[in-house]
Amino acid sequence: MSDHRKNWEPILEELERRRGISQAMGGAERVDRLMTQRGKLDARTRLSLLFDGGVFREIGPLVGGTEAPADALVAGFGEVDGRMVVAAAEDFTVLGGSIGQGSMSKRYRACQLARQERVPLVFMLDGAGHRLTDTGGGGRAPNDLLALADLGGEVPMVCLVMGASAGHGALTAPLSDFTVMTAASAMFTGGPPLVKSAIGEDVTKEELGGPKICTEIAGTAHYAARDDAEAIDVARRYLGYFPSHCDEVAPRRTGGDTGRRLLDDLLDVVPPDDRKPYKMQKVIARLVDDGDYLEVQPKFGASIVCAYAFIGGQSCAIVANNPWVRSGSVDSAAAQKTADFLETVGAFHLPVIFLADNPGVMAGTRAERAGILKWAGKMFKAERGLDVPKVHVTLRKAFGFGSTTMAHNPFDHQTFHVSFPALTMSSMPAKPGGASAGLDAAEQERIEAEQKESAWRMAASMGTDDVIDPRELRNAVLEGLALGRARAERPEISRPLL
Repeated sequence: MSDHRKNWEPILEELERRRGISQAMGGAERVDRLMTQRGKLDARTRLSLLFDGGVFREIGPLVGGTEAPADALVAGFGEVDGRMVVAAAEDFTVLGGSIGQGSMSKRYRACQLARQERVPLVFMLDGAGHRLTDTGGGGRAPNDLLALADLGGEVPMVCLVMGASAGHGALTAPLSDFTVMTAASAMFTGGPPLVKSAIGEDVTKEELGGPKICTEIAGTAHYAARDDAEAIDVARRYLGYFPSHCDEVAPRRTGGDTGRRLLDDLLDVVPPDDRKPYKMQKVIARLVDDGDYLEVQPKFGASIVCAYAFIGGQSCAIVANNPWVRSGSVDSAAAQKTADFLETVGAFHLPVIFLADNPGVMAGTRAERAGILKWAGKMFKAERGLDVPKVHVTLRKAFGFGSTTMAHNPFDHQTFHVSFPALTMSSMPAKPGGASAGLDAAEQERIEAEQKESAWRMAASMGTDDVIDPRELRNAVLEGLALGRARAERPEISRPLL
């Protein structure tokens, strides 16, 4: 053995010792307790499930020294479906996953790499926020929240909430494009002890910010998963619909169910009588490739369905009224959800399919107090601002501003605009509209008859590009996507002229 090699041995032994401490996280006992008592995976296992083959290159493994392994944050980069991704996971077994000066720097480094190398970013939350005992002070140092805000619209960002997440850590969720919560998770600005101390309110973490609160009532999360494994699988699915960065073309697939086909059984799903409900999800399942799509916030603002899918092999976004819920009307929650959704898909140049079937924007005192005028306006502004191909289909009805929010109006940059023949359109439905205007019986009958002729009147005046047989829906959408392909494949092309 050479003297050089011999002199290297103690140095490398120390490196391996420190690596081993980092790899052990909070120790075997704490890791086992996390898995057996809490039913959760540890931070390293979570990252292994995210990356192809469980392989990733860790960054900052020795941050925190031997006292706080990896400083309670495991971070690294690897491939997800063959594309590079940066990810970081809070480690609850080390100081409750809290954020110290070292892990703050590592969080910033992960964001910096994602923006610099133009790759998606995934954060997995399971921690207590800032470490109260870390009183050293950061001085004038980088802050990951600044970096996350700068990343918006640049690269896809996914946040998985896998345990209780409070304060600074939890703010990663609203700054991300897509947030998934597991059944064991909760997120809030301050946890139950802080709430009790600050305002005297006794509340559990589930009541304060559990998955039901966040995905169904507050709308602060996009998807509720059963457990860690499902959350990670959803994250991988979500990233599959997006390019790696905003100047890249949206993904395409070849082979399989990507061709033309008639939707014969759609006539059994959609009743021609616009007063009868049906579930829009059944239409979407027939429209998209292999019947597979990912719905965003399915229980929040449920009168509109927002989803990602492949249609003809093209990654697309879908915005559709859902007549099964409040007749498909646009309420504040649905408008908020859709505006947020469209802002994200527009940044990454996904074509958008609009399926309209609504009686208008929600009216009444409850709707007005929920700010419906503001949020419907925001939804329209987001839709109008899209510079991607837009394919619009009116299935049965669209009234007033409800039709406007769904990209129905002419001269709204639609690539292709079609309607089903059983169409009713106007400023408002005939029955309540006639009552409001005080129409006599004869005039009321005339207005109702005219509304039933909406499809033919629109076609005659070029208010739509065509009236189609419902069974032709998929083929018509494919044709619209084909027309817009040159623009979809060149994100640098500006919006079309008026």
